[in-house]
Amino acid sequence: MVNLAEQMSELNNAAVLSAARLSKLSLDSAERLLALQLAFAKSALGDATRSARAAAGTQDPQQLLALRTKAAETAMTQWLEYSRSLYEVASDAQSELAKLAEERLADVQRSVTDTVEQAAKSAPAGSDVAVAAMKSSLAAATAAFDSFSKAARHAASFTDASVKAATAPRGRK
Repeated sequence: MVNLAEQMSELNNAAVLSAARLSKLSLDSAERLLALQLAFAKSALGDATRSARAAAGTQDPQQLLALRTKAAETAMTQWLEYSRSLYEVASDAQSELAKLAEERLADVQRSVTDTVEQAAKSAPAGSDVAVAAMKSSLAAATAAFDSFSKAARHAASFTDASVKAATAPRGRK
């Protein structure tokens, strides 16, 4: 029979490992965001400099208007790509966080189930009803969480598809 101290020790070790994974995930996501922001800033500064040089070298108002239009189109394209990349980083982080949470919950549920099973084996005669009620409650909680997880994944999938469709480059009409 596994004692309570060993079970608590295992849960604590799993919690420490999960905290380390969470920290790494957070730092990796922050690093990706920072790199993305720096790349965007460099690109925007370079484009602005090229546009200013081109505008300073032109005398024709029509050409200047064309340069401004091209600069605006380039800026919008960059913003669209930047927002798409930001969404991708956030979506990846959310997916990893959900995976971590599901793993931790599965571990806790497994531990609770094992504890209930151990308690059922050593329970005094006549406690079958209480054990059955505990098992039923655990099964209901597990089913509810599974339903919630499926709904959350479906909503995330729908949102992801909607964002990708909304930010997909379109041909000119």
